[in-house]
Amino acid sequence: MEHRFSTIIEPFRIKSVEPLGMTTRVQRQAAIEEANWNVFKLHAESVLIDLLTDSGTGAMSAAQWAAMMIGDETYACARSFYKLEKVVRDLTGVQFVIPTHQGRAAEHILFTTLCQPGQVVPSNSHFDTTRANVEFVGAQAVDLLYDGASDPRTDMPFKGDLDVRKLGRLLADRGSDVPLVLVTITNNRGGGQPVSLGNLRAVRDLCNEFGVPLFLDAARFAENAWLIKMREPGQGDRTASDIARECFSLCDGFTMSAKKDGLVNIGGLLGLNDPELAERCRTRLILTEGFPTYGGLAGRDLEALAQGLQEVLDEDYLAYRHASVRYVFDRLDQLGVPMMRPPGGHAVYIDAAAFAPHIPAWQYPGVSLVNALYVEGGVRGVEVGTLMFGRPDPDGHHDFTANLELVRLTFPRRTYTQSHMDYLIEVVGAVWANRAQLKGYRIAEQRAVLRGFTASLLPLD
Repeated sequence: MEHRFSTIIEPFRIKSVEPLGMTTRVQRQAAIEEANWNVFKLHAESVLIDLLTDSGTGAMSAAQWAAMMIGDETYACARSFYKLEKVVRDLTGVQFVIPTHQGRAAEHILFTTLCQPGQVVPSNSHFDTTRANVEFVGAQAVDLLYDGASDPRTDMPFKGDLDVRKLGRLLADRGSDVPLVLVTITNNRGGGQPVSLGNLRAVRDLCNEFGVPLFLDAARFAENAWLIKMREPGQGDRTASDIARECFSLCDGFTMSAKKDGLVNIGGLLGLNDPELAERCRTRLILTEGFPTYGGLAGRDLEALAQGLQEVLDEDYLAYRHASVRYVFDRLDQLGVPMMRPPGGHAVYIDAAAFAPHIPAWQYPGVSLVNALYVEGGVRGVEVGTLMFGRPDPDGHHDFTANLELVRLTFPRRTYTQSHMDYLIEVVGAVWANRAQLKGYRIAEQRAVLRGFTASLLPLD
């Protein structure tokens, strides 16, 4: 589509609607208290605009719903699997396609198959479930971003890039302890920041030099390809599809939460080129996910995913998707709200440490902001900071704090309109105007792994 006007519209029309949970401030205050001040525990009907995650929360197309009606529910070797397999092979070039019920299942199978205690898994950034699955097998997850990439104030086009000098030193020192290198596209932990094609090529060269396989966490591969097209010199005339294929051609395999750029509500993928590794992964998959041709998914889910992977690289959709994020970012920037710069492909990340500088990291400024947004306007975001990534030290009393205190406002795909975004901007603006009143929190109860999902908190006086 040729864009002759400044307004980029949603490249779809609404065919089915779902009522939203309209609540009062008093009701929301009661709801967050009942949820132990953890928005993960809020009931869906109490949330007006849900920006907790973009994982499985988007809207499927009419073509995807139609595809579900022809799903083959045969237990073994259903035709729906072979349709998906062809789509994935055409897109990524991998030889072996293993479906799973979601991305963390693919991560668990890969890391428990490849990794051993004491090994090191370097990445640009591990997100929470990825890090947990690495550490589950006794390996160490190491983040190797460029200096300055974690500073929300710096404005670099590819803050998701893996620092190749740091990686080179690690491989030279401990190459025999590195079972794989993982690059997350886009870098969710670091603010939804993209990874450049040039960086992927350089990482590939290093992996070749040291004989280490390169894997992608490809949950948002289409958004990363679009940002390469928009930002990387020499890539502007290429299609997003062509760029995505080159990204996949540089890796030995990938994990994917298909609930993001697969445009489905459930599903994941593990893609591999090594036949021996594929066989070992399939054996492990049978223990927990199911037969290798369905991997915990129904035939209708396989059909919807095959269709979604063909739709997600539509450039009108990608232009609208990025424009939605940019629109909210620009409006909040005009209000002075501190954010991770520049905006990424799937979310706006507010810098909670700068938003509420009077709240120290060990009092969880991101939690304070998230809860304030919910009470103010029924908006649910998510803390990406010390609650999510910190952990008790051996005596159980203190936290290792994260180096970023962010609040992620994540946009489900094809779900909300511009009026929802305008409302969101007003809510954030209202909390920003009264930010001095925000108070910290303490943890009342937590688990040792992925505590952000289930922790109970209490506000501090």
